[in-house]
Amino acid sequence: MLTKLKKKVQMWFTAEAKVAHKIGLTPNMISALGMLLAFLSALTYAVWQPRTLILLLATLLLLLSGFCDVLDGVLARLYHETTVFGGFLDSLLDRYADAVVYTGIISAGLCNLHWGLAALIGSLLVSYSRAKAESAGMRMESIGLAERAERMIILAIASIIATLWQPQTQTIMNSGIILLAIISNLTVLQRSLHVYKKTKEKKLKS
Repeated sequence: MLTKLKKKVQMWFTAEAKVAHKIGLTPNMISALGMLLAFLSALTYAVWQPRTLILLLATLLLLLSGFCDVLDGVLARLYHETTVFGGFLDSLLDRYADAVVYTGIISAGLCNLHWGLAALIGSLLVSYSRAKAESAGMRMESIGLAERAERMIILAIASIIATLWQPQTQTIMNSGIILLAIISNLTVLQRSLHVYKKTKEKKLKS
């Protein structure tokens, strides 16, 4: 959904990309920094304790990780540094980032184990379904409700609300994870149906 705003977002981040280039940062370095920030976010979630503001720090680190995820692509395109390996590395580190953040939330007891695992699996399969379909020549960008940007924003909003309503922190975080589990797996279903429809159309044309 938010992918449709990608061109506008890239324009907003052009100035930041120029600064990053000026100080010698490469797209791959920024991808690695994003992964590091996601790992720190996961650790912060994992050490959560009631009646603290630590979820705000975890959220900030998560959003900074997302910032890096946008910036590396803008930098690569702006300075013609797009490579096959760079795209592969970026995608790979994004999957690690998603997995480690969910693991941190689950290990802190901020959500039900089964819903947490469902959200984690759904998140990974959203990305896998896109990669698999695109390897077969089908465009999957903007197909489905919950791409990575949407999932990250939902998790950030849940974390902020959970901090503000601290007696209900775990309930709110669990509700956010349940929502993510549902819409992530629904996105996988949407993409599966999209692939089925496209392959059926190809058969009819051949």
